[in-house]
Amino acid sequence: MKSVTLGIFAMAAVCLLSSCVTETVGGTDNEGDPQAALERRVELARQYIGRGDWENAKRNLELANNIDSDNPSVHEAFGLVYQSTGEYDRAEDSFKRALRIDPKFSRARNNYAAFLFFLGRYDEAEPEFVLVAEDSLYSGRPLAYINLGMSRLNLQNNAGAEDAFSRALRMDRRNPIALLEMGYLRLAAGDVAGAQSYYGVYRTVVPRQSPRGFMLGIEVSRASGDKDAQSSYELALRNLYPDSQEYQALQAQQGLQ
Repeated sequence: MKSVTLGIFAMAAVCLLSSCVTETVGGTDNEGDPQAALERRVELARQYIGRGDWENAKRNLELANNIDSDNPSVHEAFGLVYQSTGEYDRAEDSFKRALRIDPKFSRARNNYAAFLFFLGRYDEAEPEFVLVAEDSLYSGRPLAYINLGMSRLNLQNNAGAEDAFSRALRMDRRNPIALLEMGYLRLAAGDVAGAQSYYGVYRTVVPRQSPRGFMLGIEVSRASGDKDAQSSYELALRNLYPDSQEYQALQAQQGLQ
């Protein structure tokens, strides 16, 4: 089975940070309020991560680590930096240390699971995502269910994937990733009407369909015998995404017909 790309990235927690970083920590970090200084250093590091400035991120994390070497947020952020710089052994060690310090740190566990997914270690990522999704207080729970579903797709566990995506949609009924993948799963199960329903909602929640979205439209239209819709989606895929894997796959299919 072709690998399915993870819908939620390991560094989703930092991707919305400002591109402007201003360091205002003055004096010695251990003066006054060490905890406040540590939190500020971690905040600065995460902003530098958002900018892709790994050296300044590491510098601030090292300063934070000097204040408290057992702070899980510090080691989680180190994991994100090391993953981004391709130092995967160090990244894994950092994520694991964060979770040893605080096993209930769901954000760190989600990032660790996404790291495992990134490495193609789906069988290890799946139980980690289960633990994240079970945390009813975690704000990213709908995304955790989507990540869990994507892991199960790559493990060829369609029933488990469908369960995870269904749970995600109960929490966020307009999530485009869950809607799209449910469409594919219903189509694979022979439920064309169900696939059409999910695809129809997907089309209403995205400003422009992805190549994978157009491909689902093509396959649903073909299965339902709607040749006009099929031709329309094929044309859109060709015009909007001529270099996509989906369009190349479509050309290959048409070449065999």
